Amino acid sequence: MLDEGLTVRYANPAAEQLFSQSAKRLTDSHLSHFIQHASMDLALLTQPLQSGQSITDSDVTFVVDGKPLLLEVTVSPLSLNKNLMLLIEMRKIGQQKRLSQEHNQHAQQQAAKLLVRGLAHEIKNPLGGLRGAAQLLSKMLPDPSLNEYTNIIIEQADRLRALVDRLLGPQRPGKKTEENLHLILEKVRQLVELESCQTINIERDYDPSLPSIVMDTDQIEQALLNIISNAAQILTKQENGVITIRTRTVHQANIHGHRHKLAARIEITDNGPGIPADLQDTLFYPMVSGREGGTGLGLSISQNLIDQHSGKIDVESWPGRTTFTIYLPI
Repeated sequence: MLDEGLTVRYANPAAEQLFSQSAKRLTDSHLSHFIQHASMDLALLTQPLQSGQSITDSDVTFVVDGKPLLLEVTVSPLSLNKNLMLLIEMRKIGQQKRLSQEHNQHAQQQAAKLLVRGLAHEIKNPLGGLRGAAQLLSKMLPDPSLNEYTNIIIEQADRLRALVDRLLGPQRPGKKTEENLHLILEKVRQLVELESCQTINIERDYDPSLPSIVMDTDQIEQALLNIISNAAQILTKQENGVITIRTRTVHQANIHGHRHKLAARIEITDNGPGIPADLQDTLFYPMVSGREGGTGLGLSISQNLIDQHSGKIDVESWPGRTTFTIYLPI
């Protein structure tokens, strides 16, 4: 229960559990004191005081103790001892919404992948004809100086073909071998540090008990490099940029509806500005980028490569923190 200034006046045991605080600590403190980030403007919670009507938002994210909570929030006006108060009810919907979101995203990504493959096939055929015609034309031109123009046609056709090949990415895993994931992460870390000229601090928190994984090392390296270098490029615009790479072993992991006894979890966290909310649902689609000058292919390719290893990528983001979590079955 809040007063009109959004100061907590009462909290039940469920609220204590939600905020991981005792009722004594919650009471007489402003609600924003316990929420690091909210997807809604907290000032909107006072609307029922003016309208006299309850409001409900079934898709609210509160970041509490560094963890995002997906909530359904209902706020109702309440008269108590002639004082107007706000009764705020919060119900966790995280698990069921996450599963539904994951299912929908996976279905949409598969549809997008089929669309891109079909489109790429249609582009590659005329490109081959265009390039071949330009080569023939260059041989028949009477003035060699005119070859400059046919060379431009050939170069641009090659550039488009390379873009289409990147869009498609490798369609199946190559040769799989048993490999230590930390060796690959260390290689990626060194590459990113060289590219960023040591301006970004990369911290490591590895689980030494993580067993080796059967994988295509080149593909997993490429997937991790795309994600970590993306974070590094965004952090170059700010001071004190930090990327944290954390590995853990997960028991009974649910990946795309399949339960795996054991999986590796790789978390890549940065302290950058966060991903805009309007991009988060389509972030892994081809040609979608939140970075100026980005092609929007890196994350799409990463997801394709992780998919081919029966894994998945999750993302959580708010200003000051973005975490990509990769799950790989062991």
